[in-house]
Amino acid sequence: MNDFMVGLISNIGMISFVALSAYLLLVAGYISFGQQALFGLGAYAAGIATAVWDWPLAPALALGALVGGVGGGFVGFMTRKLHGLYFAIATLAFAELTRVLLELWRYQQSVGGEMVGPDGPNGFNSIRRAFEDGWDPHAFMILIWTLLGVTLLAFIVFERSRSGVALRGAGVDPTLARLLGTDVTRLRVVVTAVAGVVAGLGGGLYAHLNTYIEPRLFDVMLGMHVLAYGLIGGLGTAFGPLIGVLIDIGILESSRLFQGWRMVVFGGLVALLLIWRPRGLLDESTVHRLRTMFRSEPRHA
Repeated sequence: MNDFMVGLISNIGMISFVALSAYLLLVAGYISFGQQALFGLGAYAAGIATAVWDWPLAPALALGALVGGVGGGFVGFMTRKLHGLYFAIATLAFAELTRVLLELWRYQQSVGGEMVGPDGPNGFNSIRRAFEDGWDPHAFMILIWTLLGVTLLAFIVFERSRSGVALRGAGVDPTLARLLGTDVTRLRVVVTAVAGVVAGLGGGLYAHLNTYIEPRLFDVMLGMHVLAYGLIGGLGTAFGPLIGVLIDIGILESSRLFQGWRMVVFGGLVALLLIWRPRGLLDESTVHRLRTMFRSEPRHA
């Protein structure tokens, strides 16, 4: 496998984490334009842990996930009484505030005679711990998809649990969910925290694969894209956002056929799907039909 394909597959895997983060909130009935900020916080936290504090990779990734979870929980708690457009605007404000603060933040230390750490708008480079420990790009790609596979498995198990059913119910009709005994406010705070953990983990992987990050990488455009991935791929299953990522990054961005027209094609695709299939390609009814088809026993003569 050549370097281009390794980089492309790795990028699809990393962006899938933040896409799953946005998807989880969509299932809960909330539109978030701020998941890119949690992705960025996880990237910065994990990068500082290895490049500045000399932590091993595994605990650094765990710290990135934890910081993302704390950030998500904070947003969920502060916006617990907001709904609809007001919640979406609040998450956008949080994301832009985070980006501006990262632009202003400088935290550097001398490591081996080199100043390492976040340097405001100049970014944060020399996040080389993974490759110094012997991870080549191909091995790191396998790590990314292994962690993504574990995350997907956790999503699938959750979606089939009582809590997963309650979450979908709250997303469709929160008033009915309350009448049935679901604490919708508490559920949303927990969901935003879990979504932050997923985004933060992806951010930690992103920082260590690229070895360089800067605040502009985590702008509102990334937030728009990851939100659209779930709307394109579908909200019926956790595999939906991955389909959205594959269409955008795997086909539109990587193909020369759409060079210079990627945003136009992507925007048009989102608009058409919102009209034709508001819940995406793999919506709940499609997923149900597919499960029924595969579970049905073949007829015997």
